[in-house]
Amino acid sequence: MRIVNLIENTEGNNGCSCAHGLSFYIETGEHRLLMDFGPSEVTLSNAGVLGIDLAAVDVAILSHGHYDHSGGIIPFAELNSKAPIYMQRGATGDYYSEGSEGYRYIGIDKNIAKLPQVRFVEGDYIIDDELSLFVVDKRVRDIPFTNSRLKIKRENEFLQDDFSHEQALVIKSEGKTVLLSGCAHNGIINFMEAYKAKYGEEPDIAISGFHLVKKTEYSPEQMREITATAEALTAYRSQFYTCHCTGITAYEAMKNIMGGQLEYIHSGDAIEIL
Repeated sequence: MRIVNLIENTEGNNGCSCAHGLSFYIETGEHRLLMDFGPSEVTLSNAGVLGIDLAAVDVAILSHGHYDHSGGIIPFAELNSKAPIYMQRGATGDYYSEGSEGYRYIGIDKNIAKLPQVRFVEGDYIIDDELSLFVVDKRVRDIPFTNSRLKIKRENEFLQDDFSHEQALVIKSEGKTVLLSGCAHNGIINFMEAYKAKYGEEPDIAISGFHLVKKTEYSPEQMREITATAEALTAYRSQFYTCHCTGITAYEAMKNIMGGQLEYIHSGDAIEIL
């Protein structure tokens, strides 16, 4: 199995552009996959730099309904009109970020829902023997503190997003199991525990942003949450890879605790799973 980061926030070593967003290309025994699409058509440009033919992708997944994961969907659909694109039905909601200047729309382009290849699912879903999707039904921990500013607009009211539109991809191929999440807005521990409850084991590899990034300095309480998350992850047998919304400061704090169990994957980097 081969997993390539087509785009995320930091520069890699393969001449790829970086941007705030996320996309993975995955080759398995049976499939050529796309997990998320990045913020724009730059995802497709990076695929070209890496020699990856996105026209050959046969399954695509949107992890949740935010622009930085969905902006490349329409350019991808113009290139590849055959690959089904799986997303939770709630991914088309009106999602906003609250800031000092008010509310900013961060949801997906509404035209995406009109694409004939979009497949809406509700909750857990089995694609085939190799691929499945699952959601977090029950949380054992609070969601990361950085989610407090993320809202859904219903009628004229801005409410806390419950992230029911978020799903993870599970790949079982070549004797390995891989969990891929986009941002883990529901919390990476909650995703790991939901995986254990639904699949009866821990994944060999978990790849996800942890949504811990901040533009301002972390408070002592926030740093304690970051280190507590890292300490909890060491209890799993899984190898973790992170990127995008984790943030370098949070990653370095977690790396100090997790050591080689946690690695950062940059734009253009690849993971070879043997």
